Order: sequence, then C-alpha cells, then structure tokens
Amino acid sequence: MEVTKILDAKRLACPMPIVKTKKAMSELESGQVLEIHATDQGAKNDFPAWTKSSGHELIKHEIDNDVLKFWIKKG
Repeated sequence: MEVTKILDAKRLACPMPIVKTKKAMSELESGQVLEIHATDQGAKNDFPAWTKSSGHELIKHEIDNDVLKFWIKKG
C-alpha cells in the first residue's frame, strides 16, 4: 500500500482528529491513501463511522505502542 500523506493527530481530543483528517482528505485525489496517527481512544469508533458516512474506505487500522493508526483511501 502506497501512502500519499501522513497525518499526526496524536494528543488531539475528539473531534480534532476527524476535523484534521477531513481537511487532509480534501487535499488528496481519489484513490490516494492517508495514514493517520491518533491517541484519542474515541478514534477507534470515530474513524470507521466517518469513513462510512463520507464515502471513503478504511483500509486498515492497528495499535502500535498506544498509537492508533488508520489508513484511509479517498473515495
């Protein structure tokens, strides 16, 4: 998977990780991938719901040393 951009949303509380992700996604072209790093535990529910409602695809997510990582492909 080729990542186009990485967004550092660590130490940001809800709803800022989604707000920053929305802005970053607007700068990508369809099919490009955004990798997001977050520490807000609410992100585990927020990102799947947001991608579903916004027409993007959550490709993968994992936890790495308390950092939640998400890969979202722009729809």
